[in-house]
Amino acid sequence: MAGEGVDWQWSPWTGLERESLYAILRLRQAVFVVEQNCPYQDADGLDATAWHLGGWRGEGDARELVAYLRVVFPGVNYEEPSVGRVVTAASVRGQGVGRALTAEGVARVEAQYPGAAIRISAQLYLKGFYRGFGFEVVGEPYEEDGIPHIEMLRPGR
Repeated sequence: MAGEGVDWQWSPWTGLERESLYAILRLRQAVFVVEQNCPYQDADGLDATAWHLGGWRGEGDARELVAYLRVVFPGVNYEEPSVGRVVTAASVRGQGVGRALTAEGVARVEAQYPGAAIRISAQLYLKGFYRGFGFEVVGEPYEEDGIPHIEMLRPGR
């Protein structure tokens, strides 16, 4: 099963423990800044106005954040809640964890904001992946931090 053995934690900013916050920032920087060679300001001021979904594996000292996304509250950037900073650790890629993360994120948004549409600024090469979750293209491709992106919207249900 995709994403098997992942412990999902959903929390607002005020509910994040110090160790969780550090793991989130570390994973985001490892992938977005280092791996994708994209120097940008990750601490953009939006984390305090967002829900945070982390996928954890392991126990004790071996516990590792392997997947993460944030959902910025409706009315902050867009009318809808918006998903961003979607990331999986290199160690779990190809195991269905990204698909499980997205499914879990959509389900959490639907529970938190019943009937609301969901917006995402997706990396362009992932357009087909997000279409599989009901997202539709709502804009033209654009570059963000040197990476092609596309605005997508999942209509409210």
